[in-house]
Amino acid sequence: MNIAYSINGVPIRLTYERWYHIIENHDDLASYFFEVLETVEKPDFVIRGNKGTLKAAKNMGKDNWLLFTKKYQKQIVSS
Repeated sequence: MNIAYSINGVPIRLTYERWYHIIENHDDLASYFFEVLETVEKPDFVIRGNKGTLKAAKNMGKDNWLLFTKKYQKQIVSS
């Protein structure tokens, strides 16, 4: 498991189980594990998506973009 910190300082865990799930449907991303983590930490820009998601984008060359989508959950703190 690797952890990347978003530009908001939120830790994003990318487990190997989740990674295998991703590349199961996107086999063209198989060699981009560390680039995905870099996209989380140092995106070229971030856009707001649907239903509370944020999308971090990084240019990977001519007409190629890596897009990482994350939905943040509200944390309930009780005392």
